[in-house]
Amino acid sequence: MTADINLISLIDRFPDDAKCREHLEKLRWPDGVACPRCGDMSVSEIFERNQWDCNSCRYQFSVTAGTIMHRSHLPLRKWFIAIYLMCEAKKGVSAKQLQRTLGLGSYKTAWHLCHRIREAMGNDPFTGPTLFGIVEVDETFVGGHQKGKGQGPYSTSNKTIVIGAVQRDGKVRLERIPNTRRKTLDDFVRRTVKDTALAIYTDEFPAYRGLGERMDIHHDTVQHNIDEWVVGDVHTNSVEGVWSLFKRSIMGSFHQISRKHMDRYLEELEWRFNNRDNPFMFRDLLLRILESRALRYDELTA
Repeated sequence: MTADINLISLIDRFPDDAKCREHLEKLRWPDGVACPRCGDMSVSEIFERNQWDCNSCRYQFSVTAGTIMHRSHLPLRKWFIAIYLMCEAKKGVSAKQLQRTLGLGSYKTAWHLCHRIREAMGNDPFTGPTLFGIVEVDETFVGGHQKGKGQGPYSTSNKTIVIGAVQRDGKVRLERIPNTRRKTLDDFVRRTVKDTALAIYTDEFPAYRGLGERMDIHHDTVQHNIDEWVVGDVHTNSVEGVWSLFKRSIMGSFHQISRKHMDRYLEELEWRFNNRDNPFMFRDLLLRILESRALRYDELTA
């Protein structure tokens, strides 16, 4: 996949399902078609059905078998366009927008499509600390106002708490957390920030006090409560920019998201942010689509 792909070149390069299928086959089986069930490369092609028959276990399969696209009746060309749009839209694309853009028959189809692509984006979760250098850490509260519920900045009765850590000019780690207690925040920092990091910068939230001593890393803060935003190179502007982007995507694109599916929306933002300078973002997401298991609608709505 070329690095300078855009929507027009995507449509020109993949004008029909046959071209899409050919590209997926090259990505999934660069060394030749292999049975996804037993791994045997002795297969016979069933041309009229765009499938193969394994000569060992007799499993009949297509290029999408066992992937996120498994048993999907949506044309591959529409899959490609949806994947591209979700890669390129900085604030995300709503299911309603995809329904209109792709001419999908129902909102249910578009909603399921979006969540399957998000599932693929989060298919390769981070393991262990990955952030180094200068790291900014901050938490935010996501959710609207409800009549009779607390409305203060730290009222969590109607909100979901999310924490993030951003490496300066690097990657971001985002996670939904149950509370803002010191133990919870410390646990997140230990799991995301390397002990060789140069410094951790936060705001004045009380639970961060003593973080440097507990982590054995230099820790400094900015006092937002007295309108102190930048002191030298100490600030949390990078991570706050991520929150701004996330909340604008909710208000401008999604309008509302449920707590149940919050993790997938965070994984989408995290993946797109971490690949913001990746010229092969579309190709890499296609690879994840092929490596991710099927996500059934009844599993999503359980």
